[in-house]
Amino acid sequence: MKIAFLADPLDTFKTYKDSTFAMMREAARRGHAIYAFEQTDIVLESGLVTANVAKITLTGDADDWYRADAPASTFLSEFDAIVIRKDPPFDMEYIYTTYLLELAEKQGARVFNKPEAIRSHNEKLAIAQFPQYTAPTLVTRDAGRLRAFHAEHKDVILKPLDGMGGMGIFRIGQDGMNLGSVIETLTDNGNRTIMAQRFIPEISKGDKRILLIGGKVVPHVLARIPQGGEVRGNLAAGGLGVAQPISPRELEIAEALAPILAQRGLLLVGLDAIGNYLTEINVTSPTCFQEITQQSGFDVAAMFVDALETAVAGS
Repeated sequence: MKIAFLADPLDTFKTYKDSTFAMMREAARRGHAIYAFEQTDIVLESGLVTANVAKITLTGDADDWYRADAPASTFLSEFDAIVIRKDPPFDMEYIYTTYLLELAEKQGARVFNKPEAIRSHNEKLAIAQFPQYTAPTLVTRDAGRLRAFHAEHKDVILKPLDGMGGMGIFRIGQDGMNLGSVIETLTDNGNRTIMAQRFIPEISKGDKRILLIGGKVVPHVLARIPQGGEVRGNLAAGGLGVAQPISPRELEIAEALAPILAQRGLLLVGLDAIGNYLTEINVTSPTCFQEITQQSGFDVAAMFVDALETAVAGS
Protein backbone atom coordinates (compact mmCIF):
# COMPACT_ATOMS: atom_id res chain seq x y z
CA MET A 1 0.00 0.00 0.00
CA LYS A 2 0.84 3.67 -0.25
CA ILE A 3 0.33 5.12 3.25
CA ALA A 4 0.55 8.87 3.90
CA PHE A 5 0.92 10.14 7.46
CA LEU A 6 -0.38 13.59 8.35
CA ALA A 7 1.90 14.43 11.26
CA ASP A 8 3.95 17.07 12.99
CA PRO A 9 7.40 17.81 11.49
CA LEU A 10 9.42 14.60 11.24
CA ASP A 11 12.47 16.35 12.71
CA THR A 12 10.58 16.66 16.01
CA PHE A 13 10.08 12.89 16.40
CA LYS A 14 11.73 11.12 19.32
CA THR A 15 12.03 7.76 17.60
CA TYR A 16 12.69 5.77 20.79
CA LYS A 17 9.14 6.46 21.98
CA ASP A 18 7.16 7.92 19.07
CA SER A 19 4.08 5.88 18.15
CA THR A 20 3.84 7.33 14.64
CA PHE A 21 7.41 6.23 14.00
CA ALA A 22 6.50 2.74 15.24
CA MET A 23 3.61 2.65 12.75
CA MET A 24 5.88 3.79 9.92
CA ARG A 25 8.56 1.26 10.80
CA GLU A 26 6.11 -1.64 10.88
CA ALA A 27 4.41 -0.58 7.66
CA ALA A 28 7.77 -0.23 5.90
CA ARG A 29 8.86 -3.62 7.23
CA ARG A 30 5.86 -5.12 5.43
CA GLY A 31 6.80 -3.44 2.17
CA HIS A 32 4.31 -0.59 2.23
CA ALA A 33 5.43 2.76 0.79
CA ILE A 34 5.55 5.54 3.40
CA TYR A 35 4.75 9.20 2.79
CA ALA A 36 4.41 12.21 5.07
CA PHE A 37 2.91 15.69 5.03
CA GLU A 38 1.85 18.42 7.45
CA GLN A 39 -1.25 20.56 7.89
CA THR A 40 0.39 23.41 6.02
CA ASP A 41 0.82 21.18 2.97
CA ILE A 42 -2.91 20.69 2.34
CA VAL A 43 -4.49 22.70 -0.50
CA LEU A 44 -8.05 23.04 -1.81
CA GLU A 45 -8.10 24.43 -5.33
CA SER A 46 -10.82 24.24 -7.98
CA GLY A 47 -12.79 21.99 -5.64
CA LEU A 48 -10.04 19.36 -5.36
CA VAL A 49 -7.94 18.53 -2.29
CA THR A 50 -4.23 17.96 -2.78
CA ALA A 51 -1.19 18.06 -0.52
CA ASN A 52 2.53 18.49 -0.96
CA VAL A 53 3.54 14.99 0.09
CA ALA A 54 7.07 13.58 0.44
CA LYS A 55 7.99 9.93 0.10
CA ILE A 56 9.91 8.76 3.16
CA THR A 57 12.65 6.14 3.39
CA LEU A 58 13.63 4.88 6.83
CA THR A 59 17.37 4.60 7.40
CA GLY A 60 17.41 2.37 10.47
CA ASP A 61 19.42 5.00 12.36
CA ALA A 62 17.89 6.14 15.66
CA ASP A 63 18.73 9.82 15.14
CA ASP A 64 19.17 10.45 11.41
CA TRP A 65 16.17 8.21 10.88
CA TYR A 66 14.68 9.13 7.52
CA ARG A 67 15.30 10.42 4.03
CA ALA A 68 12.63 12.46 2.30
CA ASP A 69 12.18 12.87 -1.44
CA ALA A 70 11.18 16.27 -2.79
CA PRO A 71 7.52 16.91 -1.94
CA ALA A 72 5.08 16.63 -4.82
CA SER A 73 1.54 17.92 -5.14
CA THR A 74 -0.64 14.80 -4.96
CA PHE A 75 -4.36 14.06 -4.84
CA LEU A 76 -5.01 12.44 -1.46
CA SER A 77 -7.21 9.89 -3.19
CA GLU A 78 -4.05 8.44 -4.79
CA PHE A 79 -3.00 6.92 -1.46
CA ASP A 80 -4.42 3.70 -0.09
CA ALA A 81 -4.60 5.25 3.38
CA ILE A 82 -4.20 8.64 5.02
CA VAL A 83 -3.33 8.26 8.71
CA ILE A 84 -4.00 11.34 10.85
CA ARG A 85 -1.29 11.71 13.49
CA LYS A 86 -1.39 15.45 14.12
CA ASP A 87 -1.02 16.25 17.81
CA PRO A 88 -3.37 18.69 19.57
CA PRO A 89 -4.12 21.44 20.43
CA PHE A 90 -7.42 20.84 18.70
CA ASP A 91 -7.75 24.42 17.52
CA MET A 92 -9.52 25.97 14.52
CA GLU A 93 -6.65 24.98 12.22
CA TYR A 94 -7.17 21.37 13.26
CA ILE A 95 -10.90 21.70 12.56
CA TYR A 96 -10.22 23.24 9.14
CA THR A 97 -7.95 20.26 8.43
CA THR A 98 -10.77 17.84 9.25
CA TYR A 99 -13.08 19.69 6.85
CA LEU A 100 -10.52 19.47 4.05
CA LEU A 101 -9.86 15.79 4.70
CA GLU A 102 -13.58 15.10 4.82
CA LEU A 103 -13.86 16.68 1.37
CA ALA A 104 -10.91 14.54 0.25
CA GLU A 105 -12.86 11.48 1.43
CA LYS A 106 -15.70 12.45 -0.90
CA GLN A 107 -13.10 12.48 -3.68
CA GLY A 108 -12.00 8.93 -2.87
CA ALA A 109 -9.45 9.28 -0.06
CA ARG A 110 -9.47 6.75 2.81
CA VAL A 111 -8.71 8.60 6.04
CA PHE A 112 -8.07 7.08 9.49
CA ASN A 113 -9.36 8.17 11.95
CA LYS A 114 -12.32 9.57 10.04
CA PRO A 115 -12.16 13.38 10.14
CA GLU A 116 -15.82 13.72 11.08
CA ALA A 117 -15.35 11.27 13.96
CA ILE A 118 -12.32 13.17 15.26
CA ARG A 119 -14.28 16.40 15.14
CA SER A 120 -17.25 14.81 16.94
CA HIS A 121 -15.20 13.41 19.83
CA ASN A 122 -13.62 16.15 21.87
CA GLU A 123 -11.05 14.25 23.90
CA LYS A 124 -12.33 15.62 27.21
CA LEU A 125 -16.07 15.95 26.47
CA ALA A 126 -16.60 12.61 24.72
CA ILE A 127 -16.70 10.78 28.06
CA ALA A 128 -20.08 12.43 28.67
CA GLN A 129 -21.54 9.92 26.20
CA PHE A 130 -20.65 7.15 28.65
CA PRO A 131 -21.62 8.54 32.08
CA GLN A 132 -21.90 5.08 33.61
CA TYR A 133 -18.09 4.90 33.55
CA THR A 134 -17.17 8.42 34.67
CA ALA A 135 -16.53 10.13 37.98
CA PRO A 136 -18.67 13.19 38.86
CA THR A 137 -17.96 15.77 36.16
CA LEU A 138 -18.98 19.36 35.47
CA VAL A 139 -18.44 21.30 32.24
CA THR A 140 -19.09 25.03 32.45
CA ARG A 141 -17.56 28.49 32.34
CA ASP A 142 -19.63 29.69 35.30
CA ALA A 143 -17.49 30.44 38.35
CA GLY A 144 -20.40 29.95 40.75
CA ARG A 145 -21.11 26.45 39.50
CA LEU A 146 -17.42 25.56 39.65
CA ARG A 147 -17.21 26.80 43.23
CA ALA A 148 -20.32 24.79 44.15
CA PHE A 149 -18.84 21.67 42.55
CA HIS A 150 -15.71 22.10 44.67
CA ALA A 151 -17.80 22.68 47.79
CA GLU A 152 -19.65 19.41 47.16
CA HIS A 153 -16.68 17.20 46.26
CA LYS A 154 -13.93 18.94 48.30
CA ASP A 155 -11.04 17.65 46.15
CA VAL A 156 -11.29 18.36 42.41
CA ILE A 157 -9.37 18.54 39.16
CA LEU A 158 -9.87 21.51 36.82
CA LYS A 159 -8.65 21.38 33.22
CA PRO A 160 -9.10 23.01 29.81
CA LEU A 161 -10.99 21.19 27.06
CA ASP A 162 -8.31 21.55 24.38
CA GLY A 163 -5.04 20.58 26.07
CA MET A 164 -2.73 17.58 25.84
CA GLY A 165 0.12 16.10 27.82
CA GLY A 166 -1.27 17.36 31.12
CA MET A 167 -1.14 21.04 30.16
CA GLY A 168 -3.29 23.32 32.28
CA ILE A 169 -4.42 20.67 34.78
CA PHE A 170 -4.90 21.87 38.38
CA ARG A 171 -5.86 20.06 41.58
CA ILE A 172 -7.74 22.05 44.19
CA GLY A 173 -7.87 20.42 47.62
CA GLN A 174 -10.33 20.73 50.48
CA ASP A 175 -8.91 24.06 51.64
CA GLY A 176 -9.85 25.65 48.28
CA MET A 177 -6.45 27.32 48.03
CA ASN A 178 -6.19 29.29 44.76
CA LEU A 179 -9.61 28.11 43.55
CA GLY A 180 -10.67 31.58 42.45
CA SER A 181 -7.40 32.28 40.67
CA VAL A 182 -7.45 28.94 38.85
CA ILE A 183 -11.05 29.42 37.75
CA GLU A 184 -10.31 32.93 36.48
CA THR A 185 -7.22 31.73 34.62
CA LEU A 186 -8.68 28.60 33.01
CA THR A 187 -12.02 30.20 32.08
CA ASP A 188 -10.39 33.48 30.99
CA ASN A 189 -12.74 35.26 33.39
CA GLY A 190 -15.79 33.38 32.19
CA ASN A 191 -15.01 33.41 28.46
CA ARG A 192 -13.80 29.80 28.12
CA THR A 193 -15.56 26.55 29.05
CA ILE A 194 -13.57 24.11 31.20
CA MET A 195 -14.03 20.73 32.89
CA ALA A 196 -14.09 19.91 36.60
CA GLN A 197 -13.88 16.34 37.86
CA ARG A 198 -13.88 14.85 41.33
CA PHE A 199 -10.31 13.94 42.21
CA ILE A 200 -9.65 10.19 41.94
CA PRO A 201 -7.08 9.10 44.55
CA GLU A 202 -6.12 6.03 42.51
CA ILE A 203 -4.06 8.36 40.31
CA SER A 204 -1.22 7.32 42.64
CA LYS A 205 -1.34 3.94 40.87
CA GLY A 206 -1.32 5.57 37.47
CA ASP A 207 -3.38 7.20 34.77
CA LYS A 208 -3.94 4.13 32.56
CA ARG A 209 -3.74 4.38 28.78
CA ILE A 210 -5.93 1.72 27.17
CA LEU A 211 -5.59 1.30 23.40
CA LEU A 212 -8.45 0.26 21.13
CA ILE A 213 -7.42 -0.76 17.60
CA GLY A 214 -9.91 -1.75 14.92
CA GLY A 215 -12.59 -2.33 17.55
CA LYS A 216 -10.36 -4.63 19.61
CA VAL A 217 -8.64 -4.07 22.94
CA VAL A 218 -4.86 -4.16 23.37
CA PRO A 219 -4.29 -6.61 26.27
CA HIS A 220 -1.76 -4.40 28.06
CA VAL A 221 -2.12 -0.84 29.32
CA LEU A 222 0.45 1.79 30.21
CA ALA A 223 0.10 3.09 33.76
CA ARG A 224 1.49 6.62 33.78
CA ILE A 225 2.40 7.16 37.41
CA PRO A 226 2.92 10.69 38.81
CA GLN A 227 6.38 11.41 40.16
CA GLY A 228 7.85 13.83 42.67
CA GLY A 229 4.66 15.24 44.14
CA GLU A 230 3.01 15.78 40.74
CA VAL A 231 -0.73 15.19 40.40
CA ARG A 232 -0.38 14.50 36.66
CA GLY A 233 0.68 11.12 35.35
CA ASN A 234 1.18 12.24 31.74
CA LEU A 235 4.54 11.18 30.34
CA ALA A 236 5.01 14.72 29.02
CA ALA A 237 4.66 15.94 32.63
CA GLY A 238 7.31 13.53 33.92
CA GLY A 239 5.11 10.52 34.69
CA LEU A 240 6.68 7.07 34.87
CA GLY A 241 5.25 4.68 32.27
CA VAL A 242 4.74 1.11 33.48
CA ALA A 243 3.13 -1.49 31.19
CA GLN A 244 0.83 -3.97 32.87
CA PRO A 245 -1.96 -6.39 31.94
CA ILE A 246 -5.35 -4.76 31.54
CA SER A 247 -7.50 -5.06 34.69
CA PRO A 248 -11.03 -6.53 34.71
CA ARG A 249 -12.62 -3.07 35.17
CA GLU A 250 -10.48 -1.53 32.43
CA LEU A 251 -11.39 -4.41 30.13
CA GLU A 252 -15.07 -3.94 30.93
CA ILE A 253 -14.92 -0.28 29.90
CA ALA A 254 -12.77 -0.98 26.83
CA GLU A 255 -14.92 -3.82 25.52
CA ALA A 256 -18.05 -1.72 25.94
CA LEU A 257 -16.64 1.26 24.02
CA ALA A 258 -14.50 -0.49 21.39
CA PRO A 259 -17.24 -1.59 18.96
CA ILE A 260 -19.15 1.67 19.32
CA LEU A 261 -16.14 3.86 18.56
CA ALA A 262 -14.93 1.62 15.74
CA GLN A 263 -18.35 1.78 14.09
CA ARG A 264 -18.09 5.58 14.20
CA GLY A 265 -14.90 5.49 12.14
CA LEU A 266 -12.28 5.57 14.89
CA LEU A 267 -9.67 2.96 13.98
CA LEU A 268 -7.37 3.93 16.86
CA VAL A 269 -8.51 5.23 20.24
CA GLY A 270 -6.63 5.83 23.48
CA LEU A 271 -8.87 5.62 26.52
CA ASP A 272 -7.61 7.12 29.78
CA ALA A 273 -8.78 5.55 33.03
CA ILE A 274 -7.98 6.27 36.66
CA GLY A 275 -9.15 3.72 39.19
CA ASN A 276 -12.60 2.57 38.11
CA TYR A 277 -13.32 5.63 35.98
CA LEU A 278 -12.99 6.68 32.35
CA THR A 279 -11.44 10.16 32.19
CA GLU A 280 -10.67 10.85 28.50
CA ILE A 281 -11.19 9.43 25.01
CA ASN A 282 -8.18 10.30 22.84
CA VAL A 283 -8.77 10.19 19.07
CA THR A 284 -6.30 12.63 17.49
CA SER A 285 -2.92 10.92 17.94
CA PRO A 286 -3.01 8.30 20.73
CA THR A 287 0.44 7.22 21.92
CA CYS A 288 2.18 4.65 24.16
CA PHE A 289 2.77 2.03 21.43
CA GLN A 290 6.49 1.68 22.05
CA GLU A 291 6.36 1.75 25.85
CA ILE A 292 3.80 -1.07 25.92
CA THR A 293 5.71 -3.13 23.33
CA GLN A 294 9.12 -2.67 24.97
CA GLN A 295 7.88 -3.67 28.42
CA SER A 296 5.26 -6.33 27.64
CA GLY A 297 6.43 -7.81 24.34
CA PHE A 298 3.01 -7.23 22.75
CA ASP A 299 3.55 -5.66 19.30
CA VAL A 300 1.07 -2.78 19.25
CA ALA A 301 2.31 -1.38 15.92
CA ALA A 302 1.79 -4.76 14.24
CA MET A 303 -1.79 -4.85 15.56
CA PHE A 304 -2.35 -1.34 14.20
CA VAL A 305 -1.00 -2.09 10.72
CA ASP A 306 -3.03 -5.31 10.67
CA ALA A 307 -6.15 -3.24 11.40
CA LEU A 308 -5.21 -0.62 8.81
CA GLU A 309 -4.70 -3.28 6.13
CA THR A 310 -8.06 -4.85 7.01
CA ALA A 311 -9.84 -1.48 6.95
CA VAL A 312 -8.40 -0.56 3.56
CA ALA A 313 -9.24 -3.96 2.10
CA GLY A 314 -12.82 -3.58 3.28
CA SER A 315 -13.32 0.00 2.04
